[in-house]
Amino acid sequence: MKAVWYDRNGDSSVLTYGELPTPTPGPGEVLVRLATSGVNPSDWKTRRGSRPMAFPRVVPHSDGAGTIEAVGEGVDRARIGERVWVWNGQWKRAFGTAAECIALPALQAVPLPEHVSFEAGACLGIPALTALHAVLTDGGVTGQTVLVTGGAGSVGHYAIQFARLLGAARIITTVSSEEKAAHALGAGADATINYRSEDVAERVAALTGAAGVQRVVDVDLSSTAALLPAVLAPGGLCAVYGSNGPAATMQFGPAIMKGIAVRWFIVYELTPAQRALAVDTLQAWLRADLVRHAIAARVPLAECAAAHDAVEGGRFIGNLVLDC
Repeated sequence: MKAVWYDRNGDSSVLTYGELPTPTPGPGEVLVRLATSGVNPSDWKTRRGSRPMAFPRVVPHSDGAGTIEAVGEGVDRARIGERVWVWNGQWKRAFGTAAECIALPALQAVPLPEHVSFEAGACLGIPALTALHAVLTDGGVTGQTVLVTGGAGSVGHYAIQFARLLGAARIITTVSSEEKAAHALGAGADATINYRSEDVAERVAALTGAAGVQRVVDVDLSSTAALLPAVLAPGGLCAVYGSNGPAATMQFGPAIMKGIAVRWFIVYELTPAQRALAVDTLQAWLRADLVRHAIAARVPLAECAAAHDAVEGGRFIGNLVLDC
């Protein structure tokens, strides 16, 4: 099978495109013939060395979609031919979805509704499930005012939609340009704040009548932490899934006086119950055609290195998908 891999950490030049043996599904596994593979920031960060090489050779990417071609012992053969999307394809595993095929536990191949495209299916494992857990956790967002940082990003775009579907009263988001503001508003945001030209805390206060927001869905705690005591309402929660820096600092006094909380999570390590809730909720919305997907570009698998560079450079608004 055609695949992309790397044998050492480094820039995108370490990625090799070539032939690898097609895997065989083991007991409890399925073999998925991939149509698409999703490229996420964690893919280039891991390749660069944010985590040391866990295996001698790594086929990157955790997200993808395709068709089950074979099943291992203990898996219902009726699943052969089923359209699926996959999650955690490369988490704690050597070979991910940047290939024509992947063998992985059957539970990690989720039925993809017929009307949902394979390119959309490649956006669900990390962006959609991250966004969904961020708005589902700790009681959800029904009736709340929610601030989504980076609302034009892959996760932010879904978080805006999902907060609305879960009954949020108002959704505010931060962006860095007029183009990104339009993208976030199109997803259902009520108001945008340009964090490059506006004071975020002042704008949140103005938009909420100084009440603050009940939840922040945050992409970069290293930048947002200092703002949390000012933007969160008393007892408010920040659900954080990312940080561009190794440390995040906030003032203890204002934070404790408001009793604010930070919920840390990484989508790869959701508990079985958390994963099931997120997947089941997302599946119901997909079947009802309630989810909009932002596909910025599709490129051939052979151009994986250029795709990594594009995602690292933030060149697109939306998800970048490889055709496998």
